[in-house]
Amino acid sequence: MFIDLLRNRRSIRSFDQRQIEGDKIELLTEALLRSPTSKGRQPWEFILVTDPLISALLSHAKPKGATFLAEAPLSVVICGDPNISDVWIEDCAVAATIVQIAAEDLGLGSCWSQIRSRPHESGEMATTVLRQVLLLPDHLEVASIIGIGYPVAAVTGHSSDSLPMHKIHNNRYLRQ
Repeated sequence: MFIDLLRNRRSIRSFDQRQIEGDKIELLTEALLRSPTSKGRQPWEFILVTDPLISALLSHAKPKGATFLAEAPLSVVICGDPNISDVWIEDCAVAATIVQIAAEDLGLGSCWSQIRSRPHESGEMATTVLRQVLLLPDHLEVASIIGIGYPVAAVTGHSSDSLPMHKIHNNRYLRQ
């Protein structure tokens, strides 16, 4: 069941070096392309990275929070075109969520790395640096990168008791 995927999913930053099977990559690709978008505009583009040299460069996209990409057997670079839709950021975020849930369903682990509006260690924007690494055209922006692979160790999901129930409001916002 879908709720079980959500209950079990955790961010995984340590992957074993087993390659992801081609049929699983095909299913992840299908999941990405089935991601819903506002008005069906599909402002996203995806780059699937399996080359270890490119993965190493992705891991330096920003000073913190991307190093795990160096060891990910697969990285999905999620790009968006602001000229196609004013909600390209949201559409890319939906795709990032969909591919992570699909990865969990396939027995893979994943972790999300925010790229949009983040600086590279050189002081340039991360997207500017990645544009050169990935040969991106000027009209695309990098929203995020998802590292995917087989987890080194099993990690249990968060317990129901740890959920922030105080964030749920019924009918109106009522903080007590």
